[in-house]
Amino acid sequence: MTTSTDADTNTDTGWAPPTETERLLYEATARADGDAVLDVLSRSRLYVLVARLHADTPGYTAPLPSGPDPATGRTHVPVLTPGMLPPWHPEWVFRRTTLAELATSWPDNSWWLAVNPGTPYATTVKARPAHRRAWLRADAKSGGPGRNRLITHAGGPLHGPLAHGLALGAHLAVDNGIVWNQLGAAYLDYPTDIARLHHPWHIGNRAAYRQTLDALMATRLIGRTHEFVLRTRLGLVERLRRAPSQREWSDSVTAALNRRGASEEESAEAGESLVRVVRYENRFRADGILAPDARIDTLAAFDHGRAVNVVRLALGARYCDPYEAEQAVLRIGELARRSYGSWEEFSLGYALTRLIYFDTDDDSEVRYQESLDHHRVLTQDPASPYRNIPWS
Repeated sequence: MTTSTDADTNTDTGWAPPTETERLLYEATARADGDAVLDVLSRSRLYVLVARLHADTPGYTAPLPSGPDPATGRTHVPVLTPGMLPPWHPEWVFRRTTLAELATSWPDNSWWLAVNPGTPYATTVKARPAHRRAWLRADAKSGGPGRNRLITHAGGPLHGPLAHGLALGAHLAVDNGIVWNQLGAAYLDYPTDIARLHHPWHIGNRAAYRQTLDALMATRLIGRTHEFVLRTRLGLVERLRRAPSQREWSDSVTAALNRRGASEEESAEAGESLVRVVRYENRFRADGILAPDARIDTLAAFDHGRAVNVVRLALGARYCDPYEAEQAVLRIGELARRSYGSWEEFSLGYALTRLIYFDTDDDSEVRYQESLDHHRVLTQDPASPYRNIPWS
């Protein structure tokens, strides 16, 4: 797990780099270190501006944009690093690419790559065949853009209710290796944002987005059985004034299901859910992220966290505008504060639900370690919003 935050020092232009990518690119360019420039670019997503009309045309891929550089007359292909994306616009969108992808689809040997043109974090890169082979070597060495990174945008919300709301989506932002505190031109990129709303959310228009968002805000998608099992234990704690044994908890769940006339399938699902909660809570305790006498009382965090990311995806897909997105995130923040008392509680609720959902997957152990890493970086890293934004 790596952390990428805004730089503490300004460049000599007086600008503060939006993210670590721009800082490293500025420093490498200032040193005229071409290898370092390629290393930074190979680790970053790069963005190409596309007219939304072209992006929405079936079967059509817009060519790379190009234009002459006023100073040199050379033809440049402009791309942007994630921290340099301009404000949201309804008719202009972005397609992401990578240095390796550009190397294999470059249109003209005489053209140059222009990164962040017209900004303090600009650099130009030659693109003849030998240079593009160096791009591919840099990509192979770095492994390309990475996931599992905490990235903060210096120009995004850092404090206050909007930052708090956006931080609810930080688990998924870290998982995807994207900025957590931004409502902007893209979440991942325009086509991917649309695709991720379509699957798994079945969202293909504004009305479907609003319907799904309402369901997430009401925590109707976390799984009624899982939440019922936890709520039953909470009721026992309040009645007994102590933590119930697993047997007491199981008997109480069974009795409640019998009163409701639950089917055998529902009873079996509740029993499996209880076992999974016990197993993962015990693992959390063994790994030191859940106190010996603590428990997780609600899974609402999963829907709240996913709701923030659905809002960001919908903004990227142009199913809502920035004002609507901001109001939705603020509302999600209010709802989350009613369910949890701290960032630690919220984060554990999110992690537990994620693990319950994917418990039977072949990569469940990998997912557990990822969830553990995400929780630790968000609750322990000094740069994390969970360490810098008060919960209440």
